[in-house]
Formats: sequence, structure tokens, C-alpha cells
Amino acid sequence: MSVNLEPLDSGVQIPYHFRCPISLELMREPVTISTGQTYDRTSIESWFAAGNTTCPVTRAPLSDFTLIPNHTLRRLIQDWCVSNREFGVERIPSPTQPAHPSVVRTLLNQASSERSTSQSRISALRRLRRFAADSDKNCSLIGSYNVRRILLHLLFDPNSDCFELKHESLALLVCFSLAESECVFVASEPERIKYLSRLMFHSSIDVRVNSAALIETVVSGTRSQELRAQISNVDEIYEGVVDILKSPVSSPRSLKVGIKALFALCLVKQTRHKAVAAGAPEILIDRLADFEKCDAERALVTIELLCRIPEGLAAFAGHPLTVPQLVKPILKISDRATEHTAGALWALCSESEECRRKAVAARVLTPLLLVVQSDCTERAKRKAQMLLKLLRDSWPQDCGGNSDDFAWSELVVPF
Repeated sequence: MSVNLEPLDSGVQIPYHFRCPISLELMREPVTISTGQTYDRTSIESWFAAGNTTCPVTRAPLSDFTLIPNHTLRRLIQDWCVSNREFGVERIPSPTQPAHPSVVRTLLNQASSERSTSQSRISALRRLRRFAADSDKNCSLIGSYNVRRILLHLLFDPNSDCFELKHESLALLVCFSLAESECVFVASEPERIKYLSRLMFHSSIDVRVNSAALIETVVSGTRSQELRAQISNVDEIYEGVVDILKSPVSSPRSLKVGIKALFALCLVKQTRHKAVAAGAPEILIDRLADFEKCDAERALVTIELLCRIPEGLAAFAGHPLTVPQLVKPILKISDRATEHTAGALWALCSESEECRRKAVAARVLTPLLLVVQSDCTERAKRKAQMLLKLLRDSWPQDCGGNSDDFAWSELVVPF
């Protein structure tokens, strides 16, 4: 077999027979079908789930849809990953066996039965959580057995004083999406929200993050503005979310959950001042560089939302790194991120001469001119133009028309 190597952005070349013919990505769990062709399990299962009854490569019709694990190829791929780890390639884990429906049913019965001991119920929930973490397929299987209703009962059971059982129920519950009726069940009872807000100050960072995750799910999944406002009106919730973002032991998951929760809460206009009072502006600027791409986008949207209230503007303007940190992401994350960054900078510079000076010092002209010339959204371009017009009088005289790269007079005509 000739080995055709295709270069990756990282500089590592993957042998073509290690790639799935469907996704063209490195196979994590290679399986062979009846035609002898090998695919990544996730890709070929999606192919069959879409109603296809042929082999993707040979186009031969299939009567047998059995997937046979290709252990030899998987071990070769794992060896290749290990030999290339110096280039940042991570070893793919050995696949776990999918959960059997009868085992899942037994564990759910054990967890929900009041006749079972607390320790056996906790043990059952932990096994279910491990199954759910192993694969999306296991998660779907567990979710098909009305697990959310069971977990909501265990979490909010007023007659139970077994905190560990409640915490394990919460940890498993956040693995699933909730229906709106389930979100309303949580949101409509103030005591349930207060209980979750107390958990956000638990000694365990995992319990705190799981509580924030459930709150974000409930706020995002509830269409009732009244219920959303009722949740976000609890001071401790904002304080808890900000505390998660401040934590020195924050993991990528805790940062992701924290910013998702803060964003969802800040969509409620009338309680944004509580986010400011809890210290959200400071932590958003301090943590902005630590977020992954999609989370950085949420953070920038949240910053612009908080800049729409006087308290938020004052807090951001008072942070010495706000303007420099907001200039950096322009055109580097996404069009949406650029749009909201420009919006936040415009709000700040409209209110503060000091912010205008800082924006000029941070060399914001070049990225803003690039936004106007780019394929960004019209809203992003409009906000960039508004900011350019605002900063025109603050720019040093020698930058007005003598830029080596841009003709200021030409690009500012649209104003």
C-alpha cells in the first residue's frame, strides 16, 4: 500500500489510511463493514443514520450493517500518535464498550429506589455518569429512560438530607439538555433557585460549576421573561458565577460554564447592574485572553451588553486594561466578536476621553480600517465606522493622511 501523506496546519502529516474516508480526519475508533472498507465509527454510524444503505467508498449496496472493530489499525494509529506527540499529537484513547440497555435500566432503578441504601444509589449514579462521559451514544441511551425526571426529583427532594446523593444527581443531570417544562419546573420555585445559588459556594469546584451549568440551562431554556428575571434577580447567582471565573483552579470547563452562565444572565436587561456589582467587568477583562474562541466571543458580547448601562461603562472605563484588551480581538476571533468588540469600544470612547486616548495608543486605527474594507457583517462595519469617526479628532495629526498603508481621507468619506 502506497502511503499518501497530506500536510496539516500543525506540520504533521497523517498517512491517508489513518484517515476516515468520510470525514477525512484521523480515525479514533476504526470499524470495518461487510465490504472490507474501514471508517471511523462516528462517521459511518451517521452515514447509516441518514438512511444510506451503500458503502460510501465502493457504493456497493449493503445487506449487513455490522460494524467490526479494527483493533490492528487502531493500535497502529495509537502508535503513530505516540511517535508524534512531540508535535502536539495526542494519543487516541482505547474505545469503551457501549452501555447495555439492561444495565442502564438496572442502574436507574437502583438510583431511584428509596429502598436502596444511599451509598448504592450514589454508586449507581456514578456508573451512569461514567457511561454518559464515554460517548454521546451512551448519553442518548441513558436520556431515553426518563432520567431527567428522576434526577430532578433526587436533586430537589425536600425529604432527603443526603448531600452527596444530590451532588451526584446534579453532576449527571447537567450531561443532558432539559425540555422547557423541566426548566420551568426548576425556575418556578424560588427555593430551588436559592438551593442552586447556595451550591455555587460549595467547597468543591465541581459542585459549583455543575450548579452554574444547570442555572445556565434553565435560564436559556425558559421563554418566560418573568421567570428569567426572577432567577437573575438573586444576588448570589451573579456572585457565584463571577467567583467561578475568578477561581485560580479554573479548568477549561469551568471557564466555559462560567461565561455561558454569565452571558445568559446578562441577557436579562433589568438585572445587569447586579453583574457589575458582583465584579463581572473586571474578571471579563482579566480572563479575556484565557477563553477559547467561542467562549471569547460570548465574553465580548457580554462586555458590550454591560457597556449599555452606566454602571458597566464606569467599571470597564476604570480598568486600565479594558481598551487594550478589546483592541486585540478585532478580526481575530469571528465577525460576531469583531462586531461586539467595536460596539463596546464605541460605547466606552463615547463616554470617556481617556478611553479615546487609550484606543489611539493601542493603534486601533489599522484594524478598524481593515474591518471597513473586509467581508465582515454590515453591523460590524457600521460600528467600526462610528468608532473611526469618533476617534478622528483624537488621532495624532501626522496620522490623518500620511499612513503608509491606508488613505484616511478616502475611507472616512462614508461618514
